[in-house]
Amino acid sequence: MVKVVLAGAGAFGKKHLDGIGNIDGVEVASIVGRRLEPTRRVAHEYGVPHATTDLGEALALPDVAAAILCTPTQMHASQAIQCMDAGKHVQVEIPLADSLADARDVDARQRETGLVCMAGHTRRFNPSHQWINRRLRAGDLKIQQMDVQTYFFRRKNMNAAGEPRSWTDHLLWHHAAHTVDLFQYQTGERVVAANAVQGPIHSELGIAMDMSIQLQSESGAICTLSLSFNNDGPLGTFFRYICDNGTYIARYDELVDGYEKAIDVSGVDVSMNGIELQDREFFAAIAEGRQPNASVAGVLPCYETLHELDASLRAGA
Repeated sequence: MVKVVLAGAGAFGKKHLDGIGNIDGVEVASIVGRRLEPTRRVAHEYGVPHATTDLGEALALPDVAAAILCTPTQMHASQAIQCMDAGKHVQVEIPLADSLADARDVDARQRETGLVCMAGHTRRFNPSHQWINRRLRAGDLKIQQMDVQTYFFRRKNMNAAGEPRSWTDHLLWHHAAHTVDLFQYQTGERVVAANAVQGPIHSELGIAMDMSIQLQSESGAICTLSLSFNNDGPLGTFFRYICDNGTYIARYDELVDGYEKAIDVSGVDVSMNGIELQDREFFAAIAEGRQPNASVAGVLPCYETLHELDASLRAGA
């Protein structure tokens, strides 16, 4: 039985709790939250015996081996290092950090400790993207272009459940991270050219509400990514793979071809839930003594590209 601590009892933390509930041999020993009473309510709902506002207290509980961090972005790097310093394996929800320097610090500590340290790059695990990846690796497909839309309607500081939160996510360091990493992962190549422009900075949130990004891989494949918090319409992220042998559209765990004909991806993995599959990989890596898919080292090129894009946006501000 692997005992794990979950830090961050908000909308995404609950997605992990739901996923872990389907995984044999894993027990949530504690939930860590910003405010004790709401954290206790979530712990009671999921049958977790301990709740606290102190991550260190939770990590010190008997037999705890690992932690999953669903806390605000600005805390990810320092808390990941805190977990590894305590001798615990750690999964950090996306993004790993909001600066390349912090991401490199986490990578360095993982190398020093040898512990499993994984970033929550869920798109690597969604059955839809796994289906594409297998055909790419088999040589059945080659990406010519990825056209991606990441759209939300979020003009107030709310989480995915529509609840107020204490921090602000970021179109570049959070939402673009999914696509930047996925483009490099699916092509199997590094990004060699990257450009970005952004819209006006929101007067209250202090972030750009619209952004456009262009990427090119070593072989010439391109990715066009549009992101918005101003979209009053269908919400979410939609990935169009334009390949040499077909076009495919991925919507989270679902996949259709270019003519909207559904593709059955139910047999790709043991679940249709990308978050659950992500968590399964984390615990499997711990059990097998290996680094996971989406290890910190594996996703670091994404953060190098985000750093480059951030620098260009700042220079053009």
